Amino acid sequence: MQPSDVSISAIIITRNESKNLADCLRGLGWCEEIIVLDSGSTDDTQERARSLGARVVMRADWPGFGPQKNRALDLAQYAWVLSIDADERVTPELAAEIRAIIARPDAANAYSLPRLSSYCDQFMRHGGWYPDRVVRLFRRGTARFSDDIVHESLQTTGRVGELRHDLIHISYRSLDDVLEKMNRYSTAGAHKAAAKGRTASLLSAWLHSRWAFLRAYVLRLGFLDGRLGFVLACSIAHETWYRHLKLWQLTKEKPRTVAPNTQSETQD
Repeated sequence: MQPSDVSISAIIITRNESKNLADCLRGLGWCEEIIVLDSGSTDDTQERARSLGARVVMRADWPGFGPQKNRALDLAQYAWVLSIDADERVTPELAAEIRAIIARPDAANAYSLPRLSSYCDQFMRHGGWYPDRVVRLFRRGTARFSDDIVHESLQTTGRVGELRHDLIHISYRSLDDVLEKMNRYSTAGAHKAAAKGRTASLLSAWLHSRWAFLRAYVLRLGFLDGRLGFVLACSIAHETWYRHLKLWQLTKEKPRTVAPNTQSETQD
């Protein structure tokens, strides 16, 4: 089958994503191609992906989220690309909207999707977590991911449109998950900031963390999400606190030339 103007490649990067991957792949059966780029899973991620129809490619090294997603992008064969994480889900409504929009003669080069994320089994609609638009659908050849090791962005050319239906994100499943990811991403964020020449102090760490809580809980109406809205605002403040503390430590010590491998599972 030759690629057509409305054919889609879905790309996913993984490492030990067996618990997430099945539900993700089941929502992508309407795509012409599903590519899973795995970075050395020790569970049955690769076998499960193959059993559900994905093309699995393995690369043992880990260059960071941005470069790894560009590797996956280079494997795509079709006219359109949908980049998705293993802990994200495409609903039937979103799939139908994607199919309809890319068939239009005036379709944009890329589209952002509103992302609805869960926190300890509750979907959060405030606190800066929604609509959390992410650009994930684009014409192949018109976009590349940034080289950031974490929280990469998609750099596009041309017009970026907006889709209406939500991309579901099964994010933090428990408080243990919150703490594990907080440690991992505060470390990666500190290294990213240090690489850009930024510095921090104890005072700036304290001020940034207090501002992060105020912004999430009050200015962005996190209190409307109830008790977990308060917990989420606290975790945002704590991640900010530790990220700036780690940056403060990095700038006090001899600079490190290689950032740690921060991939465990999917990022937020």
